[in-house]
Amino acid sequence: MFFKNLVRYAAVSRQQSAQMTNRVIKVGVIHHSRFSTCQPVMARTLYTKDHEWLELDGDGIGTLGITDYAQKALGDVVFVETPIIGDVVKKNDQIGAIESVKAASDIFTPVSGEIINANEQLTDYPGLINKSPEDEGWFVKIKLSNHDEAEQLMDEIEYAAYCDTEQEHE
Repeated sequence: MFFKNLVRYAAVSRQQSAQMTNRVIKVGVIHHSRFSTCQPVMARTLYTKDHEWLELDGDGIGTLGITDYAQKALGDVVFVETPIIGDVVKKNDQIGAIESVKAASDIFTPVSGEIINANEQLTDYPGLINKSPEDEGWFVKIKLSNHDEAEQLMDEIEYAAYCDTEQEHE
């Protein structure tokens, strides 16, 4: 019920926020003001139906990981396979795998681009995904080659509503 009310509130808030000069994209991350003298970096986090998150910075770099929802469904992560830095990938390519005590899951990229970094800490400490899935447990960084692909992903409010719907069907 919370998410349904949040979605209803978000529809009104989107209309109002278009008229506002101050806005926060992700709480505590980006603040833009009409009085600002520097160019803001617009970071935002988007989500897939496969429970992956993609945080885009203002330079065309996307950081990809799995959501808290996904890590809870997987349980204790015991193995992570990351891709090779420098690989060029297309949307929906498999770029790695995660194994847990409950299941194994392939990781697919929601965008095309070049892998510019992989979180090597996950090889030695795969449990980092359970501890901090949407921060320290990030999976890869991708330099996007097609920014339009990111526009097809869900924003935070849409993703929350999607998860709410999934929980209703369980």
